[in-house]
Amino acid sequence: MEKTLPRVSIRRLVRDLRERLEILVLTGEKGLDRLIEHPTIERPGLALTGYLEMIEIGHIQIWGQNEVSYLESLSTDASTLAVEHLVKTMPPCIVVTADRTPPQILVDIAVKAEVPVLKSPKPTAVFIEEIHEYLYNLLADTRTVHGVLMDVIGVGVLITGKSGIGKSECALDLIQKGHRLVGDDVVEVYKRPPATVIGRGAELIRHHMEIRGLGIISIKDLYGISAVRNRKVIDIVVRLEEWQDQKEYDRLGLDRQTYEILNVPIPMVVLPVAPGRHMASIVEVAARNMLLHKQGHNPAVKLAKRVNEKLKRDESIPPAEMLDIEELRKETE
Repeated sequence: MEKTLPRVSIRRLVRDLRERLEILVLTGEKGLDRLIEHPTIERPGLALTGYLEMIEIGHIQIWGQNEVSYLESLSTDASTLAVEHLVKTMPPCIVVTADRTPPQILVDIAVKAEVPVLKSPKPTAVFIEEIHEYLYNLLADTRTVHGVLMDVIGVGVLITGKSGIGKSECALDLIQKGHRLVGDDVVEVYKRPPATVIGRGAELIRHHMEIRGLGIISIKDLYGISAVRNRKVIDIVVRLEEWQDQKEYDRLGLDRQTYEILNVPIPMVVLPVAPGRHMASIVEVAARNMLLHKQGHNPAVKLAKRVNEKLKRDESIPPAEMLDIEELRKETE
């Protein structure tokens, strides 16, 4: 996996979110080209009292009603000292939410430091949720993986395998069955703490696929907007590989395999490709089976339990031949 280090300017943030969050640039136009490098934001809180240990350098600061009211309650000297301390943490910008008017001392010091001051009428909690989503989509630790990401009945399925194995063809069959394409060939993945991995198609080729013999096709144009989506949590990895007669494949569904992305283990199944196997249908079943597992249903463990019960009634079968149900349950959780 290749690592990318995206950054976004305040100017772009304002442009992208101006309508949705009704952002107004109050001052600091010179600082609009400052770059945001961290997807997390800060609320000053106790930092206004001088306790700066928990404030991270270089994070956007969100000033809500509580922060503005507290600053207005301070004397001129105390409020000046509080704002100067916070500006020293080098925020890319300061956003005042809940339609509050920023205190003049905040504006004056921000102008001097060339820190843009923005304003939004949105409630603080709503603004934070929206900007978190926006920044994590752009700035979270990102890698690229080779594969096809699909939304199959709400399950994020990352289809991997060597070049030419049939990933795109399998995805095309899934699209024709009503499922949705997220990204083909190059999939950008990022992590949302603590352990959620999200994938999206590379911006340049998003919603396009390469089909050998046809070339590049646009899924959005061919099948409509309902056949694509921009991003999806990756729930399962399906690895396609050529059928090998000498290889033992999992026949019961009890072998728990994982594929690690950004240090997060994701359940994985290995599907052998051979003539006569309809891979799209098998991938769809893998997605449905994943839903069952999330709901606490494991058909393989249930079957093993039934087999054990039958074996117990057959006195000619030694206990050593019994399946360890609890161990199987742990392995497949």
